[in-house]
Amino acid sequence: MSTVNPQPLWQPTAERIAEARITRFQAWAAEHHGAPADGGYAALHRWSVDELETFWKAITEWFDVRFTTPYERVLGDRSMPGARWFPGATLNYAEHALRAADSRADEPALLHVDETHDPRSVTWADLRRQVGSLAAELRALGVRPGDRVSGYLPNIPEAVVALLATAAVGGVWTSCAPDFGARSVLDRFQQVEPVVLFTVDGYRYGGKEHDRREIVAELRRELPTLRAVVHIPLLGTEAPDGALEWSALTAADTAPVFEQVPFDHPLWVLYSSGTTGLPKAIVQSQGGILVEHLKQLGLHCDLGPEDRFFWYTSTGWMMWNFLVSGLLTGTTVVLYDGSPGHPDTGAQWRIAERTGATLYGTSAAYVMACRKAGVHPSRDHDLSAVKCVATTGSPLPPDGFRWLHDEVRHDLWIASVSGGTDVCSCFAGAVPTLPVHVGELQAPCLGTDLQSWDPSGKPLTDEVGELVVTNPMPSMPIHFWNDPDGSRYHDSYFDTYPGVWRHGDWITLTSRGSVVIHGRSDSTLNRQGVRMGSADIYEAVERLPEIKESLVVGIEQPDGGYWMPLFVHLAPGATLDDDLTDRIRKTIRTQLSPRHVPDEIIEVPGIPHTLTGKRIEVPVKRLLQGTPLEKAVNPGSIDNLDLLAHYQELARTRP
Repeated sequence: MSTVNPQPLWQPTAERIAEARITRFQAWAAEHHGAPADGGYAALHRWSVDELETFWKAITEWFDVRFTTPYERVLGDRSMPGARWFPGATLNYAEHALRAADSRADEPALLHVDETHDPRSVTWADLRRQVGSLAAELRALGVRPGDRVSGYLPNIPEAVVALLATAAVGGVWTSCAPDFGARSVLDRFQQVEPVVLFTVDGYRYGGKEHDRREIVAELRRELPTLRAVVHIPLLGTEAPDGALEWSALTAADTAPVFEQVPFDHPLWVLYSSGTTGLPKAIVQSQGGILVEHLKQLGLHCDLGPEDRFFWYTSTGWMMWNFLVSGLLTGTTVVLYDGSPGHPDTGAQWRIAERTGATLYGTSAAYVMACRKAGVHPSRDHDLSAVKCVATTGSPLPPDGFRWLHDEVRHDLWIASVSGGTDVCSCFAGAVPTLPVHVGELQAPCLGTDLQSWDPSGKPLTDEVGELVVTNPMPSMPIHFWNDPDGSRYHDSYFDTYPGVWRHGDWITLTSRGSVVIHGRSDSTLNRQGVRMGSADIYEAVERLPEIKESLVVGIEQPDGGYWMPLFVHLAPGATLDDDLTDRIRKTIRTQLSPRHVPDEIIEVPGIPHTLTGKRIEVPVKRLLQGTPLEKAVNPGSIDNLDLLAHYQELARTRP
């Protein structure tokens, strides 16, 4: 990795830096808490990790976190795992999410968009009223603090109301998107034993209606702990026998009563992709998520009451929970329920235009799909309100940065961010006061001591290493569900470097302070001792117009050799002939490394993904090593199980 200082793609103006909330926070923290007044973001970040307790105390004061009982100290125990944040404090996440209703009752809290692309608003007053009504009904149903409440719901306002009402009563929320099949949902919900299930009768996607009533019936049969099922008639059908009507539960004009719970009280359960076993049921706390998301959204994303926050996501991905937390900063949250590409590839840009989104978040894959499809966002849409386009899910390739810069606006803030479901936040990404360099995340986030380590635990600069976090973050899991001795939690993050969070990504921390993500370290390509992330291969290969998508794995052979096949899913009309094969090899050889030219290039009918859209490299690697399908992958976690048969057959027939 070069240490030269290239010209940034984007540089915030002096006016923009002065107006950024993070600039005002730094000046305030310098006056009240001894933060450095000078030195910009780098100095503020250093202080935030060196003076961890003072930093998080400052965050709670700056954002006026309401503790109904005071905390004894900021960090009662800083060991990992097991850090104890703000012991003694009580609060409620939902109370903070609805605070803007006091001053902006008639302004939109939510803008809901479906495939018609016509936004409909829910005001702060109405959101608060519905949450109050539903919370009272949940209490009447016997829901008590700690009880789990589940949603089989698309990205609609009802899902937000149900989450907030659950949090208001001290319940624990968990959700899956309705495109998940019954087995996938049960793999998740059966672990946590919900007492209430909110569900739709179906959903609309890609211009079609998808009836889910049979799956809902199966969920009811297979979740014996359910006391109530709430029917939301998205497709207009009658409630099934024994189900309650959403409209009846949310009709009252009732002020919400917010249960004051301990800081580390569970807020929700998120799930890992579960590609090789049951998904991990990751539990995060009311207080931990509250303060982490206030920091992330209010400072890093620079969101406030005048903003509109749109991120394309589903309720089965942590980004939905992150999106809902936009309410904490008084921001109007945009919910889109539908296909990302309906009626055409440019659909998300149309939504950003029609909702006046100021921060628009999407996946790196969508940006690259727009580039390949010849979409011209600024030519075809008024995107003057968009200050920032953020991407996550996978590293944004350099061509993606350039395309956004050229096709949206030259003064566009491009924020590639990286974190994980495990913390429901970002380790590195958006900083409104720093320049943007092509292919790089701007910086590690405040309070996050992000480092790159070699196998012996030595920190690296300008070299590829393991992503580690050496101090606790408030949103780290308080535990996994059904992990009574904590062994699964420990083994997931702390078995490599004791007491230090190892995330499983390869990263480079540059001497300029920026971050480059190279992909998952558990699927790293290691040829002759030279490591390379799969993301680097994809970025190079998928520039070729004939390649729709690719997948690469490296497989250690019994004889000590190393087989590295590249699987390509071709664009319509393309052929994997000698010319294309040679161009693929030449691209990797010249742009990356001669050592990482694949041994074989194999055409496949498609690339398998998790249900949240991530390529599944490790299960494919296991299949190619001869592991039976049922042991290599959890079938319920894959978007198209039929695709795996191709890799299984290849393993069987390969000499």
